[in-house]
Amino acid sequence: MKILVTGRLGQLAQSLAERSELADGLQVSLVGRPELDLAVAGSSRSAIVAARPDLVINAAAFTAVDLAETETALAGWINDEAAGEIASAAHEVGAPVIQISTDYVFDGQATEPYAETAGTNPINAYGRSKLAGEEAVRAANPNHLILRTSWLVSPFGTNFVRTMVDLGRRRHSLSVVADQVGNPTSALDLADAILAVARRWATGDRTGMGETYHLAGSGIASWFDVAVAVQEEAGTGAKITPITTAAWPTAAARPAYSALDSSKFARDFGHVMPDWRASLGPIVARILG
Repeated sequence: MKILVTGRLGQLAQSLAERSELADGLQVSLVGRPELDLAVAGSSRSAIVAARPDLVINAAAFTAVDLAETETALAGWINDEAAGEIASAAHEVGAPVIQISTDYVFDGQATEPYAETAGTNPINAYGRSKLAGEEAVRAANPNHLILRTSWLVSPFGTNFVRTMVDLGRRRHSLSVVADQVGNPTSALDLADAILAVARRWATGDRTGMGETYHLAGSGIASWFDVAVAVQEEAGTGAKITPITTAAWPTAAARPAYSALDSSKFARDFGHVMPDWRASLGPIVARILG
């Protein structure tokens, strides 16, 4: 199976490329600028039609949550219109599409993990653009799978774990928000799950086609919890002080509670995501190494 992944430099794209080396029969190709530029209309279609993949995974997005508040049009174009173009082009060449979405489509008012049937109500521009992207993908390609995930971390690129490792090396103390709760998710674990879907589809099994799934690391934590765990793994000794969201104002509002219920994915694909804490150690070790 030929798999085309958008977002060549992103955490998930790089994780998919690495994990695919162990997946027999799956050929993963990463594409990004200039061949595929989500900000340019028609670029995605041209790249997909030229490659004619068997599966497209749209792992690219405008993910700068605060910047999206001012760059609303660009975030909307990349996360909405371009996502629809990618799904449409995949349909044109007869390929299903897996669209990566986010826990930020929810408002954070829940008190238990969100199921796929929960009502969406994004509270920032990024969440609104990603929700619109989901709708665009559904409209453009019936052979889709929408995959909402959360709090991605990995050895690749810029993410919260790398930031905490770097800051822990340079500072004796750090203040981290403790009243935002969700599921930290290893991009490598997420890649394993997505490739499990690809292997299933490669056999002709259409499980999950046309469905929306939640898929995130097992276990719920706050950003403060993750920061403490990172310092423990890194052995930096930096003191972590919990603070409230109000004490760390940002341009974009964040949901206070955005944990996701991944049981539907586990039921349909027999794949349970590892606990976030167990996956953190190897990530920190690779960053340090």
